Amino acid sequence: MKKTIIDLFEASVEKYGSKTFLLEKRHREFQPTTYAETRDQALQVGAGLAALGIRPGDKVAILSEGCNAWIVSELGLFYAGAVSVPLSVKLEESNDLLFRLRHAEVKALFVSKQQLPKIRRIRTELPAVEHIVVFGHLPLEAGETAFGTLKRLGRDYLDARRDGFMAIGRAIRNGDIATITYTSGTTADPKGVVLTHRNYTANVEQSLSRIDIPSSYRTLIILPLDHCFAHVVGFYIMIACGATVATVQIGSTPMETLKNIPQNIREVRPHFLLSVPALAKNFRKSIESSIRAKGAFTERLFRLALRTAYAYNGDGYSRGRGWRCVLRPAVALFDLVLFRKVRQAFGGSLRFFVGGGALLDAELQRFYYAIGIPMFQGYGLSEATPVISTNSPRRHWHRFGSSGKILQPLELKILDEEGRELPRGQKGEIVIRGENVMAGYWKNPEATAETVRDGWLHTGDMGYVSEDGFLYVLGRFKSLLIASDGEKYSPEGMEEAIVDQSPYIDQILIHNNQSPFTGALVVPNGEALRRLLTARGVAAEERPAAAARILEEEIARYRAGGPHAGAFPERWLPAGLAIVDEAFTEQNGLVNSTMKVVRSKVEEHFADRLDYLYTPEGRRTDNPRNLASLRRLGL
Repeated sequence: MKKTIIDLFEASVEKYGSKTFLLEKRHREFQPTTYAETRDQALQVGAGLAALGIRPGDKVAILSEGCNAWIVSELGLFYAGAVSVPLSVKLEESNDLLFRLRHAEVKALFVSKQQLPKIRRIRTELPAVEHIVVFGHLPLEAGETAFGTLKRLGRDYLDARRDGFMAIGRAIRNGDIATITYTSGTTADPKGVVLTHRNYTANVEQSLSRIDIPSSYRTLIILPLDHCFAHVVGFYIMIACGATVATVQIGSTPMETLKNIPQNIREVRPHFLLSVPALAKNFRKSIESSIRAKGAFTERLFRLALRTAYAYNGDGYSRGRGWRCVLRPAVALFDLVLFRKVRQAFGGSLRFFVGGGALLDAELQRFYYAIGIPMFQGYGLSEATPVISTNSPRRHWHRFGSSGKILQPLELKILDEEGRELPRGQKGEIVIRGENVMAGYWKNPEATAETVRDGWLHTGDMGYVSEDGFLYVLGRFKSLLIASDGEKYSPEGMEEAIVDQSPYIDQILIHNNQSPFTGALVVPNGEALRRLLTARGVAAEERPAAAARILEEEIARYRAGGPHAGAFPERWLPAGLAIVDEAFTEQNGLVNSTMKVVRSKVEEHFADRLDYLYTPEGRRTDNPRNLASLRRLGL
């Protein structure tokens, strides 16, 4: 059966035509655009592209912050039979952006006025790009077309050739390419993931096998639209269900856009939000800061409320069961006097978060569940369009620490290093098969053949499936620690826990490549350390050494006798620390656009510190290089 993105959208327009699809802030308030109005605009955009000479199969990129024009443009180019190349606004023009535009053979480009300077700086290096369509009002240069002008060209084109143009969208087949979406490159150079129309519509159907979205629901997309997670869960699922999608008000700078998010959440009053661990942590920090500002009594009461809710909820799956039922009145009271007020900051209608990206710490999941806004962790990757499994609001379909239930219909196996299937409960590589598996990597048959074998997508992730069908993802195989005896261990859960539990460690990367012991690169929180050292009255000349001991003690909390003893095997805890004063950021290339640490680049960047760490002097936490880093942080 033919099920393209155009088919999906047309069916919803027919069913929900007069209902609001898009919300965007204009003139100080969010303005609605119906499904039928969106279709009209998309047809104008698509016909405008056809008028400019864009033909089926041509590649059209989108480089913009999230907005109505972004979504309308992608739908429009699909109507024109073109292929979308969604690009992150965080890409730098000198390398990553230029590579993608050239590699994908982009012929036309939609770009916001905020991102246009990047394109202008590399315009002469993009001879294949024939048309640049600009969102927003500003003086244009040769070869640039205003978005409004494109839609006017489209209206004229439709007046003259409507039947012929509409035939293009109807002619699209399931296996035709919808997008080339580039991987973030955590372990290698970015690859262009080729996703078909059916990849997307299949993943929509699979996702809806686990999560119900009523047509009355609204979401505010706070994640970048370029990733397929935002495509599928942010607006294609919403289209399928006749629900409403809002986008964040674009500021004059990225920071201003970020600052608009809390206000926009209160204005839109979303029923669910997409999130990633970095955002979840920031939301929690904001909540806890607001609680502290209300005084010591309120903070103590909040902590008691959290502990009570944690006990009542158990692992999520066992919420309120058995002896926990006696806590129900206390939980209800705390919800009335505390947690309900917290939820008001999210608009008062928020039912849950859908989490993607990196592994989400189980304690963070417990926190959000306690305040009444569960964060349902999922698992996926771009090559799977992307969703593979998810926790969900449905009863007994969520468990803290897991990545939820596997989508249906979708096959999943766990394989050992020899490719043999393992029984439930045993750890190995996650491989999947289904209609959501990518068509391959753009112009990279070798990588395609390595990743997709006999229809099975080899994810490169390690995990296992519990006896009752929950998937647990343990980390990337390529991120594994390898001891001198060959034993392997995934460090990502340990890294997340250390950062979440320690106010003095902002970032940590644990390292062992057949080394005598496990070490770690540590980025300290200089401000928190300064406050503690001042409170302890440590003399200025002693501060660097004292700070080094504090960081060492934070790791010792996970050893025998510490408050977190047993959380992780002791042999894999860092026995030596390389303390650095340079954070892992997007600017220095150590964090990618989805806020994941690029392990290989971090290890390469700090290679000299890692080499020094494994010397007798370097293993000491108070070694000269560590102390020098701490002094540069002002300690």
